[in-house]
Amino acid sequence: MKDSVLITGFTGQVGSQLADYLLENTELNVVGMMRWQESMDNIYHLTKRINEKDRIEIVYADLNDSVSLFNALDRYRPKFIFHLAAQSFPKTSFDIPIETLQTNIIGTANLLESIRKLKTDYGYDPVIHVCSSSEVYGRAKVGELLDEESQFHGASPYSISKIGTDYLGRFYGEAYGLRTFVTRMGTHTGPRRSDVFFESTVAKQIALIEAGLQEPKLLLGNLASVRTFQDARDAVRAYYLLALESEKGNIPRGEAFNIAGEEAFKLPEVIELLLSYSTRDDIEIVTDTDRLRPIDADYQMFDNTKIKKFIDWKPQIKTKDMFRDLLNHWREEIQKGRIPLNR
Repeated sequence: MKDSVLITGFTGQVGSQLADYLLENTELNVVGMMRWQESMDNIYHLTKRINEKDRIEIVYADLNDSVSLFNALDRYRPKFIFHLAAQSFPKTSFDIPIETLQTNIIGTANLLESIRKLKTDYGYDPVIHVCSSSEVYGRAKVGELLDEESQFHGASPYSISKIGTDYLGRFYGEAYGLRTFVTRMGTHTGPRRSDVFFESTVAKQIALIEAGLQEPKLLLGNLASVRTFQDARDAVRAYYLLALESEKGNIPRGEAFNIAGEEAFKLPEVIELLLSYSTRDDIEIVTDTDRLRPIDADYQMFDNTKIKKFIDWKPQIKTKDMFRDLLNHWREEIQKGRIPLNR
């Protein structure tokens, strides 16, 4: 029987692209964890293989249901666990702070506790990737290059939940000897990016305008931000390479890594770039106060030095190509009749 990988958050952008990467580049079987009612949009291209159990299948479980987690882990005993599931939108976390904290912190604890029990009782000892976020750094000082020792500063319930997730990954590695490592990925995008995130909502609105489904106005919130962008397809490659090094014992348990793009953009520059790909030249930008957060992370630039000491990795997909792919993704969705909400 081939070794398997469990991906929590399988139906998300990053989870589905990690599944694609593993199926194409490894011999591992993939087990995608999802809740039964989740959208299938990002995994429709895999349903034939899932139905045939061609190296990939689904297990239904929920981070807030520890019994379902334990049963899934006990059933498959995956060699690698990529924990990507979360309530992942910072702005929404202001509206649902308790659910965000519950899912991201307690849900992660449920997963790690289940693994700890299986290790204690049966010697099960997988490699565990705990996905944190660059949002843990919050409101960084302008000009500060963020490395793994930079101070945390929660700027939303989401970022606070990811600080908790981050610490849990380290704690279970140091206290119980689980083979955990933690990643803090900067802003990542590309095809399948959820429409609630800045660059994706810009691309989505441009596609809606081109299709005559929205007035030629981009409704946007805070634009006073500087950040890096990278393609999620580059990030999942880093995840897998880190997992391999962890398996070899080359990564200290609980170690954290920044993973970020290496090109900096002011948000108006992102808008300008996406508009340059549009077939319309009459689009204006309008501030929508409903899209503003009470507090925001306005500056995020990262130091990738540490991760490059452990794996041979750097972003390969050019940022301009990534943004073009994102816009084309929304054009294709609309052509299929999948009209997204304007949010």
